[in-house]
Amino acid sequence: MITRIVKLTFKPEEINRFLQIFEESRLAIGSFPGQVDLTLLRDRSQEHVFFTISIWQDEAALEAYRNSPLFATVWAQTKALFAEKAEAWSLDELQNKTSWQ
Repeated sequence: MITRIVKLTFKPEEINRFLQIFEESRLAIGSFPGQVDLTLLRDRSQEHVFFTISIWQDEAALEAYRNSPLFATVWAQTKALFAEKAEAWSLDELQNKTSWQ
């Protein structure tokens, strides 16, 4: 499994448009082959900063999504709203709560 964290910083006046884009596309993203989970978070002290956390079965599934027409469309719409360049990290899970016992 791969966890992908993306930090998105928007122009304050574009927050509602981003939330609309996310709402319109989340089901399609969430049902993409190999996509396990998708969470949207908002920074508590900077309301124009958001994070997505997505879980993918493997690198191939993530890359298939990143090379898909769905990603191209959603990313183009979202990128136009940025105040800063997005930052992204792909992470491998080492431990989770179920492995603590």
